Amino acid sequence: MTKINIAIDGHSSCGKSTIAKGLAKAFNYLYIDSGSMYRAVTLFALQADMIEFEQVKEAELLQSLSKIRIGFKEVDGEQHTLLNGKDVEFEIRGIEVSKHVSQVARIPQVRKHLVLQQKELGKNKGVVMDGRDIGTVVFPGAEVKFYVTADAAVRAQRRFDEMNKKGYSEVSLEMIKENIEERDFMDTHRKVSPLMQASDSVLMDTSNLSQSEQLNLAIETVNKKIGELGR
Repeated sequence: MTKINIAIDGHSSCGKSTIAKGLAKAFNYLYIDSGSMYRAVTLFALQADMIEFEQVKEAELLQSLSKIRIGFKEVDGEQHTLLNGKDVEFEIRGIEVSKHVSQVARIPQVRKHLVLQQKELGKNKGVVMDGRDIGTVVFPGAEVKFYVTADAAVRAQRRFDEMNKKGYSEVSLEMIKENIEERDFMDTHRKVSPLMQASDSVLMDTSNLSQSEQLNLAIETVNKKIGELGR
């Protein structure tokens, strides 16, 4: 069967990763959460006191980029992110990382550093990657692209439920909604690789779709494209 790359972009907490994981499983592809790479760099910066008074010490962070090794491993069927060999999946999903990841992600040199790694991961096809600039910058030639969105209030509730389930009990629904709206603004207004819909992407609003409906729609789109390429 023809292998392709699948790019999934969109706002935070709109269901991108759930769709991406489902597609990777359905087609036996490699799933890569590009956002976790930016979160890992953000965690590194926080742990090294490179973020102070809500400002990133860019010069110090850039000098340390070569010391940051990001990897992935599967744990109980889920992909976990490694930072310099340590499993940091729980830490990178916390509110402190969420508050600062957009600040780190908008630094041009950080984006360039990680985009090169992401492009390398997809060079042999068979990759599903989700993020903010996958279809526009990382895989502009991806055979299938999705742009996923949902109402901010819906996304906040989903994120709140997910974080409570995983043990992040210190955050309120209002805190999460404020964080989502702030990240939306920063992601769409940054100068380098802003979040935007690729002209050839499929728009998917998940506000009123169940997870199974989202995945079925995505699988149908991918199967159609693979069928067209195989003719």
